[in-house]
Amino acid sequence: MKKISEKSITDLEFDIVLEQAAARCATELGKSSLLELRPHTSLSRVQIEIERVNEYNQSFTSEYNIPNHGFESIDKALGLLSIENSKIEIELFQHIAHLAKTAQTLLRFFKKTKLFFPQLHKFGEDIPIEKSIPKEVDRVIDRFGEVRNQASDSLAVIRKQMDQVRGKISQSFGSAMSKYQSSGFLDDIKETVVSNRRVLAVKAMYRRKVKGSLLGSSKTGSIVYIEPQAVVQYSQEMENLIYDEQEEIDRILRDLTNWMRPHEELLANYQRYATEIDMICAKALYAQKMNGVMPKLNDSSDLDLKEAFHPLLYLSNKQKKQATYPQTIHLHNELRILVISGPNAGGKSITLKTIGLLQLMVQTGFLVPVHPQSHLCIFESILTDIGDNQSIENELSTYSYRLKNMNRFLKKCNAKSLLLIDEFGTGSDPELGGALAEIFLEVFYEEKSLGVITTHYTNLKLLADELPHAANANMQFDRNKLSPTFQLITGEAGSSFTFEVAQKNGIPYSLINRAKKKIERGKVRFDATLAKMQRERSTMAKNTKELQDEALKSKKQNEKLETLNAKVKAKLESYQTLFDQDQRMIVLGNKVNELAESYFLNGKKRPLVAGLLQLVEFENAKRKKQSAAVVRKKKAEKKKLKVEVEKKIEKVREEKKEKPKALVKKRPKVQFHIGDHVRLFDGKAVGTIDSLEKNKAFINYGTFTTQVHTDELELVKRSS
Repeated sequence: MKKISEKSITDLEFDIVLEQAAARCATELGKSSLLELRPHTSLSRVQIEIERVNEYNQSFTSEYNIPNHGFESIDKALGLLSIENSKIEIELFQHIAHLAKTAQTLLRFFKKTKLFFPQLHKFGEDIPIEKSIPKEVDRVIDRFGEVRNQASDSLAVIRKQMDQVRGKISQSFGSAMSKYQSSGFLDDIKETVVSNRRVLAVKAMYRRKVKGSLLGSSKTGSIVYIEPQAVVQYSQEMENLIYDEQEEIDRILRDLTNWMRPHEELLANYQRYATEIDMICAKALYAQKMNGVMPKLNDSSDLDLKEAFHPLLYLSNKQKKQATYPQTIHLHNELRILVISGPNAGGKSITLKTIGLLQLMVQTGFLVPVHPQSHLCIFESILTDIGDNQSIENELSTYSYRLKNMNRFLKKCNAKSLLLIDEFGTGSDPELGGALAEIFLEVFYEEKSLGVITTHYTNLKLLADELPHAANANMQFDRNKLSPTFQLITGEAGSSFTFEVAQKNGIPYSLINRAKKKIERGKVRFDATLAKMQRERSTMAKNTKELQDEALKSKKQNEKLETLNAKVKAKLESYQTLFDQDQRMIVLGNKVNELAESYFLNGKKRPLVAGLLQLVEFENAKRKKQSAAVVRKKKAEKKKLKVEVEKKIEKVREEKKEKPKALVKKRPKVQFHIGDHVRLFDGKAVGTIDSLEKNKAFINYGTFTTQVHTDELELVKRSS
């Protein structure tokens, strides 16, 4: 079975991810098992693992709450079950019963909800539910951890006898205490317990007058503790019964152990199942913390990370309330090698580690903080060279170590490998080391490995430009602020901004100029050209964004103008229709007026009727010219309008029904008298009460008198 190297796991700090996730386990067995997890190299296995975690993660926001899965380890009990004639203690039996109940509850739950949790159901569908295991333990042991009286007939008899003896002891002790108390032999405390026995607290001077067994004395010696003689014989009988009870309990536990022994394998399966559920839950909780999602997996060499965050950096910055910058990287058969360059502290190493750590997490079944449309493939080997790893103990220099590492890369790299190399080629003479690094890169390219490499070497940047399936990339740098932007741009190499960073850190400009003169003019010009290209790209990106914003603004303005134009056009058409209709009516009215005037002058009805009929026929001829389609259209529009109006009316009616009745303001009761100045609640005129009859008042307004119910009146002024 192919395994990812431990060196890569250490270099990419995957062990820290495991520790953070393990802290979210509910059981010690889950924690230890999660810390031992290692990435899988099989696509089908990874797909199943990550789907289980994703299903559990979705349960947090669904109506289906997965039952608790806490349990205590039964490893010790399983070890005893494999030994003949062994005996499992009560506490371990309680752990067995609890584990069986927990596992069976989970199995039943996932069977019931298999449509929502298909992978979690499939995971345990072959594990049988043996109800007799917890039932048998509960039959023998109660919830307080005591063997039940009903566990055997002999135990029931023994405990009945023990209860009888306890009664006799209590009775005898009570009699003795009353006797010696009345004699004044006992201390104020009267009694106490020594070695689990009730004893009398006797004054030392009377110790020979109290018959019984001396079991001790106080520190001062003023009190001695004596078990009364009448109680001693019963205490001995009780000790024998306690011994018999323990013997019977041991026998019962051995029988229960023998009964449990055939279920050893099933119990081990229950424990493995519950442990796995605990780890899945811990992974889901960890995903919740970092907004992890399940990316798409493929069996081709296609690694497409969109908006990917470094998990550890994201969680750390989240705690500090600082921003974390996501990266987008795409490697595939047409772009296998990416050579990243740019200034130090610009984010090259973090980008490298982000790719590697996310890949390890996915291959171990973790959800990761990326865009859901991200694609990942499965690698058989992830080869890393990050950090100098200088070893004094092994007498290895940085470069020697790197060469040994490159030798390992050359042996293992293939089309199913992911190479992650930081500061490629460093540690030796720039020209000689750079040449060797160039050859290594060519070999990796020929083996069709996917890889991301960071470097400052110009020859590697040039090689990446020449190879058809490789490309340069750079971490953007703001030259004005002399600070990184943490944005990865694919397609061009980046400048190291060596002199600019030196200037920012306070190095005198004169020394920087002297340094520039020490190196070849061509290298300076090449670096300057790269820096200029980056500045131009940054400017272009800024201009593009501004143009896009302007275009969007113009588009919105045009849409607004078009809407306004359509409204104006509709209004004009409406006004034109009204104008035409008015003109027609004016013409028609003039003609009718002429006929009326003619009739007024000559009084002849025939010409009047003939003229009116002619006008009507002329108007009807115009109406007939309208096509049947227009008439149907108008009818349809009228019908549609009628339906809409009816809907609106119905809606208004519903709203009125739903609207709560307005609270009627309760008016205070006022006792009116003759001569009071009053007015109606909804009126303004003030009148005087002339007389009162029951609930009616006769109001005099000066010019007239009216009768009003007193509930409708408001007091303005009392009569003096």
